[in-house]
Amino acid sequence: MGSPVSIRDVATRAKVSVGTVSNVLNRPEVVAPATRDRVMGAIEELGFVRNDAARQLRSGTPRAIGLVVLDVGNPFFTDVARGVEDTASEAGHAVILCNSDGSSQRESRHVELLAEQRVHGVLITPVDTDLAAVRRLRDRGMSVVLLDHPTADPGLCAVAVDDRAGGEQAVTHLLAEGYERIVMVNGPSHVHQARQRHEGAVDAVRKSGRDSGVLEELKVPALNVVSGQRAAEQLLARSVRPDAVFCANDLLALGLLQVLVRAGVRVPEDIAIVGYDDIDFAAAAAVPLTSVRQPRQLIGRTAAELVIAETMTPGEHEHQHVLFAPELVVRESSRRVQRSRRRPR
Repeated sequence: MGSPVSIRDVATRAKVSVGTVSNVLNRPEVVAPATRDRVMGAIEELGFVRNDAARQLRSGTPRAIGLVVLDVGNPFFTDVARGVEDTASEAGHAVILCNSDGSSQRESRHVELLAEQRVHGVLITPVDTDLAAVRRLRDRGMSVVLLDHPTADPGLCAVAVDDRAGGEQAVTHLLAEGYERIVMVNGPSHVHQARQRHEGAVDAVRKSGRDSGVLEELKVPALNVVSGQRAAEQLLARSVRPDAVFCANDLLALGLLQVLVRAGVRVPEDIAIVGYDDIDFAAAAAVPLTSVRQPRQLIGRTAAELVIAETMTPGEHEHQHVLFAPELVVRESSRRVQRSRRRPR
């Protein structure tokens, strides 16, 4: 491959100075139309692509924001990213998407890269609750918004959903349907969302006046389809199976549903399932999945608006903590219609 075309190559072809080419790119109104057309012709002929990164470093006005998520393969974060990108694009910004994959080491590398690129601001779903990566960004004077992670820190903006309330909604629904042996398939305890959803599930049992033994937590290493499949295999091997399962997200629930259906388990007649996030696949599952809905794109749009506002007017910006309410969407996977209508023997 040859060397990239430089601004000097364009100047030579158009028979103008480098400064004139720079003016055409950045202040075209100050260049005579004939000269401007000649430079633009040379740019098109040579295939010149301007180096925005270098221009941003010189001008001190970067036009990108960083987005660091826990799992780019999770449709929840895909939808959040869409909301971020839509808002950023309207404001003339690009989005640099980074996937921590739940690893604090990868998160740290991404944070360093974004800082080196001097992005406008960073939206981040932190891996750990100590917010070490966030502190490093703030120490460098960078605007940061916590995404899908609430905080009590008055010096930070945050956009999230009330996951504790969502967990409570899910288990309250199962208890109201008459299920008595509920297993919550949950992710690692260091994941804020997993911990909050479990606390909400416990709240539901306590408020119902039931014995705490009604609810059991089954930990899995990751919040993905494979972990849901492995959880299903464990439950199928039990002599006494649960009659309902609440999964900490929809990917777990879909993996669980897949294995149960293949094993001949009837959903919800034998085992009911409730997920969390209400991704598009939930309604399209083999058995449409009851799930706790989060306003995914709205979360992304709101977070992007906050980080852009802070970078544009840092002296006037007031930090906000935005907490959206979750919504339980009931579908076939947890409706206990047939069982509740059984005739007494």
